[in-house]
Amino acid sequence: MRILPFMKWRFVAAAFSVVAITVAIGSISTRSLNWGLDFTGGVSVELVYEESVNLSDLRQEVADLGYLGAVVVSFGSDRDVLVRLPEGYTNDDGQTLVQSLRAQTDQDIELAYLGFVGPQVGEELREQGGLAMLLALGLVMLYVGFRFQFKFALGAVVALAHDVLFTLGFFSLTGLEFDLTVLAALLAVVGYSLNDTIVVADRIRENFRKVRRSTPSEVLDISLSETLGRTVVTSLTTLLVLAALALFGGEMIYGFAVALLVGVAVGTYSSIYVSATTLLALGVTKEDVAIPVKEGLEQDDRLP
Repeated sequence: MRILPFMKWRFVAAAFSVVAITVAIGSISTRSLNWGLDFTGGVSVELVYEESVNLSDLRQEVADLGYLGAVVVSFGSDRDVLVRLPEGYTNDDGQTLVQSLRAQTDQDIELAYLGFVGPQVGEELREQGGLAMLLALGLVMLYVGFRFQFKFALGAVVALAHDVLFTLGFFSLTGLEFDLTVLAALLAVVGYSLNDTIVVADRIRENFRKVRRSTPSEVLDISLSETLGRTVVTSLTTLLVLAALALFGGEMIYGFAVALLVGVAVGTYSSIYVSATTLLALGVTKEDVAIPVKEGLEQDDRLP
């Protein structure tokens, strides 16, 4: 098997990551995120049409009625429509919208749900979402530290924080709406990236114990080369599915699919470079992953 010199390019990768995360943090600090209705508050109107409805025409109708900033998406079947009115509108505005839409069509329109999400609820969602992310990172550090070693735990957490910040920065720069589905996607990214990182870490630990007379950089190159095929195949198949969801899944899950697309792509990169480069910077050695020797055993007894 050909051993690729991954660590030869670690400084280039580190420079790219530093620039990307700096831009992401700067954008989040100055532009913030385009918070969705789940976080900002507003009115949610769920409608069921008698027959299938053209969303483009319906969006134009809602805009012509003067509902600025309204989001019209389908959910479930092509007869089910969700209209989201931004902060500032009330339930009465939602009732007026339903009456106006009924007046402009011969179809029977059933009002399935009309509800108001207050900004206080949105603030609680933001706080709880942030706490959930921090808790996930903390538990990851504890697990990897217990399963492997503390240096591996730091490398995993740095990689996960890198992926989350990169994805948040992407949403901030592009202005895509950030709602609960995107938050769920971020948590899924943490799980996906962690799985990749643990697979690589397990191979690194194994090779440190098995490969003799090699520098830590060479051991990392060997480990990353051995797991590259698995990483590429897994990531590529996942990205193909997510691309199909983003293109054909509809507006309801578009943000979820895009967040996972970005997160999986950057997670694949971080499991190769961010986590491994952090390990090298922390000075990982064979002694860090050596199998503990029971008292009374001779050196020869430990050898397989």
